[in-house]
Amino acid sequence: MTIRAVVAGVGHYLPERLVSNADLEALVETSDEWIRTRSGIERRHFAAEGQTTSDMAIRAAQAALQDAGLTPDDLDAIILATSTADLTFPSAATMVQAGLGMTRGFAYDVQAVCAGFVFAMANANALILSGQARRVLVIGAETFSRLMDWSDRSTCVLFGDGAGALILEAAEGNGTTEDRGILSTDLNSDGRHRDILYVDGGVSTGTTGHLRMQGKEVFRHAVEKLAETAHAALAKVGLSGGDVDWIVPHQANIRIIEATAKRMQVPMDHVIVTVQDHGNTSAASIPLALSVGKARGQIKQGDLLVTEAIGGGLAWGSVVLRW
Repeated sequence: MTIRAVVAGVGHYLPERLVSNADLEALVETSDEWIRTRSGIERRHFAAEGQTTSDMAIRAAQAALQDAGLTPDDLDAIILATSTADLTFPSAATMVQAGLGMTRGFAYDVQAVCAGFVFAMANANALILSGQARRVLVIGAETFSRLMDWSDRSTCVLFGDGAGALILEAAEGNGTTEDRGILSTDLNSDGRHRDILYVDGGVSTGTTGHLRMQGKEVFRHAVEKLAETAHAALAKVGLSGGDVDWIVPHQANIRIIEATAKRMQVPMDHVIVTVQDHGNTSAASIPLALSVGKARGQIKQGDLLVTEAIGGGLAWGSVVLRW
């Protein structure tokens, strides 16, 4: 008997405020064509004034619980991936725990920027395999619109806000790649590349700060490292790109998504793409894409998925799972 962390439910939440590329033309020197050709983004959602990361995370969590037919009392743990927690502390995850009315178990945040949800899934998988938890709510939620420097047109048009959630629960498998659930994970980081993607604020400066990015360098590392980590995770269980039903990538840039798929020899009609509608929502992008992919009827039970992401740190990784 093999224990697997199996997907029980998925859900997402997007703020009501929809911001098109045309809307941004009034705020910054840019154009719809410039944004589309460089990123594939057409629109994104921004949180309302006073709306926090934990607010959105709660809404996504409620959707996932409904999809799974579960209640907060059925959960053992919450792991929230975010770089934009409401406060320095306590963790946004504990705020979600309180907002759901969950009074048992434990909750904590994971911070690996855009790779955060992959790291959180690996954490949840480890908790389940070790017996520490039987059912874990994994959330990615971000309000990146509040980190933007609106005088920097190369970055401020790329990001959006939102939240996605996934519930993993322990189930018995046969120990083969036909099992449902997480089959393998691959996590990496390299702090030498900190300066190509970071926020210039924090407790050391006493400011929230703004996102700073060297776009060309991030692009180069992303294409190389995303394909490598996906291949590494697949190889751990004797699989390859040809076995994959869906790549569910971090939704940062359509050109990165296309280049990664090409390196994995997976056609684009087997890639879940939502970047045009959400922009880069950092740690929220993969669970958003999973939820939307299921709602569209693309992702079906038994499909083999690879999720991969890279973010500031640099931190990057992938998860192979059978839906």
